[in-house]
Amino acid sequence: MKTVSLERSVSQSPIPTRELVLGCQKGERTAQSDFYQRYRSEVARTVHRVLGPDADLEDVVQDVFVEVFRSIEKFKGESKITTWLYRVCVNVALQKIRRHKRRPEGYAVSDEELPPHQETPLREFERKESARIVYALLDELAPKKRVVFILHEIVGLEAKEISEIVGANVLTVRTRLHYARKEFYQRALESRLHAAEVA
Repeated sequence: MKTVSLERSVSQSPIPTRELVLGCQKGERTAQSDFYQRYRSEVARTVHRVLGPDADLEDVVQDVFVEVFRSIEKFKGESKITTWLYRVCVNVALQKIRRHKRRPEGYAVSDEELPPHQETPLREFERKESARIVYALLDELAPKKRVVFILHEIVGLEAKEISEIVGANVLTVRTRLHYARKEFYQRALESRLHAAEVA
């Protein structure tokens, strides 16, 4: 009962982001715990979008927060904390992509990524198969192109914000996005044609 009451109290009067960041920069455990609770879902969604339905999602999320607390003292407030957090997520995810170009066959979707309503076994299967196909195609893209493509096409960010996240100028982002789209849709077309031939 006390835990529920505390959570309600925190949700009614959340600590301002600036204070939370300052606390993390000082290494305060309470601030780190609050920061983790506030941003864990967003980090998980970002990692999931970049890597796809990966069985190691939780491990990568933990790696992101290890890096966050290791480097947050460098955050100067020149960008939004969410933009900086995106950057950490992307960097950790890129390292994983480079280490494991291919994911293992048996991977699972995190429970929190499942739609909360109207989920049926058939829809879940179709969704997982669709994700499998999309991320198999994304695996063929160079990591930097893949990240830009996902942040724009799946997350819905504009080129300017992506440029802040990936540390490249807007023109470079647009160039990567152009070639990523071209490669992705070409591979998607080839995949469909191949599937039609096999059928």
